[in-house]
Amino acid sequence: MLKLSKKTEYAFMAARHLALNNSGHYSTAKEIAENYRIPYQLVAKVLQNFTKSEIVTSFQGAKGGYKLNRSPDNISLIDIIKAVEHNYQVTECMQQNNSRSTCSHLDCCKIRDPLIEIQRKIENVFEQTSLKQIL
Repeated sequence: MLKLSKKTEYAFMAARHLALNNSGHYSTAKEIAENYRIPYQLVAKVLQNFTKSEIVTSFQGAKGGYKLNRSPDNISLIDIIKAVEHNYQVTECMQQNNSRSTCSHLDCCKIRDPLIEIQRKIENVFEQTSLKQIL
């Protein structure tokens, strides 16, 4: 069964929290981790990835934390997924860094092309769904 990784689930939770608290309040990794009972280290890593992907801005200091760079309706779920899952693909053979020669079934595989089309459709759904829609 196709499912999102825990890291992606935590990223959705963190992004949702930031969206709900985006009016002048800076949220910390600790606050998010405690609110959703998820590991602090994973939340911190997700927020670092969000910063690198320019989804959030981080602020240092006593009243520091993280804040969304854009409104929730201008952040798609695929933005969030790709911030934390750099090789997001349905199957391993579709990953960008994977050479086609690593698959021992490549010469007889009949599902790769249909799965590529399914991957496009899934990404399209995530592209068309904004963070605002999961608030």
